[in-house]
Amino acid sequence: MNYWLFKTEPDVFGIDHLATNPNQSEMWDGVRNYQARNFLRDQVKVGDLVFIYHSSCKNIGIAGITEVVKAGYPDPTQFNPESKYFDPKSNIDTPRWYCVDIKFSQKFDQVLPLKQIKLMPEITELGLVKKGHRLSIMPVVPTEWHSLLQQCSQ
Repeated sequence: MNYWLFKTEPDVFGIDHLATNPNQSEMWDGVRNYQARNFLRDQVKVGDLVFIYHSSCKNIGIAGITEVVKAGYPDPTQFNPESKYFDPKSNIDTPRWYCVDIKFSQKFDQVLPLKQIKLMPEITELGLVKKGHRLSIMPVVPTEWHSLLQQCSQ
């Protein structure tokens, strides 16, 4: 099993949206960064756990956990001219963008703030604490996952 952190803007789609969706699951689409795409396409697998991280909001930080229930597949929004994620250079035979399906697991009582994450001495590998790392999808090493989970559960 791998561990991940997916960034999202909660006013667009956050942990609360996922928790209230039918079946509490959703396609994680609209990723338009090649490195993040490669993670979705090649490394994110069914059963992997994901921290949902709220960004561009008042309470920035880790808000909950989801589980990957469908591994990487071509993001259908890239083919839809009505979608804000439409990509005219992409086609069905050679898709450029991928998505996964996630399912709600848990919402934390409080968001674990980025400021607090940065103060945790054991968190050194997570992209959030590294200068210049702005990916919307990033791996989380197991030791750091467990440390963050412990902080979220307090």
